[in-house]
Parts: sequence; C-alpha cells; structure tokens
Amino acid sequence: MTRARAASVAEAWLVVIDPQAIFASPDSAWGSPFFGDAMPKIRELAESFGDRVLVTRWMPTADRATSWGPYFAAWPFADRPPTDPLFDLVPEAVDLSPHPTLDLPTFGKWGPQIEAVVGRGAHVVLAGVSTDCCVISTALAAADAGAHVTVAADACAGSTAENHAAAMQVMGLYPPQITISDTAGVRAGR
Repeated sequence: MTRARAASVAEAWLVVIDPQAIFASPDSAWGSPFFGDAMPKIRELAESFGDRVLVTRWMPTADRATSWGPYFAAWPFADRPPTDPLFDLVPEAVDLSPHPTLDLPTFGKWGPQIEAVVGRGAHVVLAGVSTDCCVISTALAAADAGAHVTVAADACAGSTAENHAAAMQVMGLYPPQITISDTAGVRAGR
C-alpha cells in the first residue's frame, strides 16, 4: 500500500447505511437474513473510526407524484409515517455516531449532506444494508462525485446471498474509485 493510500484510510469516514428495524426484522418484507451477521462488524468498524462515523436512515418521505408513487404502491407495508418504529435505528446502532442521523428518502445516501461533513473527495468506508440497493446506490454516486470508496463486504447485508455477491461484483468493477475489503482489511488500513 502506498503512503498516500494509508493516510487516506487513517482519515476516512465510516458511513453506516440504514441500520433500521425495517431492514433488520425477520418479520419485515425487507428484512435481510444477514443483518445479524453484519451488525457486529459494523460496531467493530465504528469503534475504530471514533467520531468519524455517520449513520443514515431511509425514510418514506419521497414525493408520491414521482416514480416513488408506484414504488410505494408495490410495497404498501412501507408506506407509513416517518415516525413509525419500523424506521427506527436498531438498538445496536443508536450509539454508533455522535452526529445526527442523515434521514433521506432515497436509496443512495451520497449527496450534499454527507459531503458537507466528510469533505469533497474524501475517503469513505461503506457498511450497512442492503448491499444490493442502498449500499450500491451510495457507492456509485460517491464514486461519481469523486470520493474514494471502500466497501466493507462483511459489514454489509444483502437481501439474499446471491444479490449481495452480485452487488459486490458490480462495485468491484470500479477500481480504483471503489475497492472491496472487509472489516479486518479496513482496520489494518488495506
């Protein structure tokens, strides 16, 4: 690893994507069967990043006059007020960050809110759920915006094992802007 890459890892931010009840609960249509495996890895990473952790939440507040209208028609169980407990962080994620959660009505979480905190062209490590929706959407948008992205594969939970692997394969096609690692590799600066 080059010295420049090591420095960027030391200054990186961890972005934990949507560790919410709607994606964790086995009773939810969107619950990932791998959320329970990813959450300890997410906590391990957060301990390493200290104050440089941001947590996002997906919120059902998108404009129904757009393509989100048919989306919510297809998924009526999620068409609830944003105050519904389904959108709460899981208990293990409540204390991950000293910063307020970034509540967004989009799959991808990269945008001016995150960039204002981490800086333009920053190095971000992504973890969370779902690998094949919100994580990949965030990674691609961050890379397009010029961020250096590392995805901690074992700290992500997909909707299925096959969809997780497919999303990792797609994100792996974007080096050097997006790199795939794991919790141990991130903590070791690789």
